[in-house]
Amino acid sequence: QVQLVESGGGLVQAGGSLRLSCAASGRTFGTYGVGWFRQAPGKEREFVAAIIGTDGNTYYADSVKGRFSISRENAKNTVYLQMNSLKPEDTAVYYCAAHNPYSRSWVHSDDYNYWGQGTQVTVSS
Repeated sequence: QVQLVESGGGLVQAGGSLRLSCAASGRTFGTYGVGWFRQAPGKEREFVAAIIGTDGNTYYADSVKGRFSISRENAKNTVYLQMNSLKPEDTAVYYCAAHNPYSRSWVHSDDYNYWGQGTQVTVSS
């Protein structure tokens, strides 16, 4: 059993920055992987970023490349999502999730076993 807790969401103006944190109890993130997803009201949940494998390979949705950065700090069992140059269209509830080690992909919700409660990110124009 893995429990995930997100934090760091809030209200920022366009062009600003936020750093989201995802702290886990149980297994170590560095052994497998963690993904970030987001969902706006009335829209499907979409992949944002992931850090996968012992080498920590990172992957990003095209919409956030060059603006967002995912990282992990294994000693704290925590994964971060640094979000820069935020746009109003980034407004959503952001979720972190623990990757299923038996899954061979990482861009779908079904590739993950455990989910946090979500944290709201609102970007004003």
